[in-house]
Amino acid sequence: MSAVAHYIAGVLDKETMAEVVDSLSEVADWKPGDRVKTLRGTTRGIILRIMEDGRVLWRPGGTESELLALPESLLRENPPGS
Repeated sequence: MSAVAHYIAGVLDKETMAEVVDSLSEVADWKPGDRVKTLRGTTRGIILRIMEDGRVLWRPGGTESELLALPESLLRENPPGS
């Protein structure tokens, strides 16, 4: 619902909103090495580890930084079957 609300408010474009909604139907089978991007697609990176509480430890491309994110705040860069 948040993605739809952001689309209505003009924060997300239609394509990004649709991508977020479609990703909700995917099985959350994140694993280290998966390439991901933020919802707006402005930052891309790679998953380093899945924490016990389900959060995702990932590294944005071109940095040595490590970030924690909720899985619903990231999109798979190249979803299976694409």
